[in-house]
Amino acid sequence: MGIGISGQPRIFKKEFLNHNSGRNKSTKYGMPWKIIYCEVSLDRDDARARERYLKSGMGRRYLKNRLKFFFVKVSNGVEKLLGNDKMGE
Repeated sequence: MGIGISGQPRIFKKEFLNHNSGRNKSTKYGMPWKIIYCEVSLDRDDARARERYLKSGMGRRYLKNRLKFFFVKVSNGVEKLLGNDKMGE
């Protein structure tokens, strides 16, 4: 399913930019990375609990099921992100 970055917004942005810069050995071959799913919480404790859940086995299954139509579109050559259709990219 690819990598997942989670955490506080400023850390998230820094890590995401780092992954797309090519400086990280383990992620530079998958560039450019795109954000395909995002959740926002107003309470830090709720956000941390949700992060722990999404990184668990059940949470990974939840995300895989939640994004199954996205992965079908990508595997068929059609990418739909943020309301933009891109054919064959």
